[in-house]
Amino acid sequence: MSKQHWNTMVPELNVTDFEASLQFYTDVLGFKVLHTRKNPNFAYLDQENAQLMIEQWRDDSWNTGTQEYPLGRGVNFQIELKNISIAYQKLIAKHYPLFMDIEENWYQCHGIEMGQKEFLVQDPDGYLLRFCQNIGER
Repeated sequence: MSKQHWNTMVPELNVTDFEASLQFYTDVLGFKVLHTRKNPNFAYLDQENAQLMIEQWRDDSWNTGTQEYPLGRGVNFQIELKNISIAYQKLIAKHYPLFMDIEENWYQCHGIEMGQKEFLVQDPDGYLLRFCQNIGER
């Protein structure tokens, strides 16, 4: 059995309804729970080494402002997967609203273009997630 890889930077998202968020990330998006605890409810999640943590919002936590929807304003979390179609199809099947439908985009990087297939979705608290899949260079 191989040792679990823990990323050196992992966002931790305060959520307003832990069970709803956990269900969204695991059942809909396909993340696996690596670690969980109670009081407060917390889960460390992973999908293809894309890792994030969710924790139930509490007033006595490390809060820098008020809790207003959408949370995480000004940031999007890019999650690169080998195949984004699986999460995309689950969202479509559940009629979950997308922030941006799936599309192909090309970005300049050191004189070449890097291609990504990507879509954006907001989690139940409004955190913006950008799922992407590498489609090569040109």
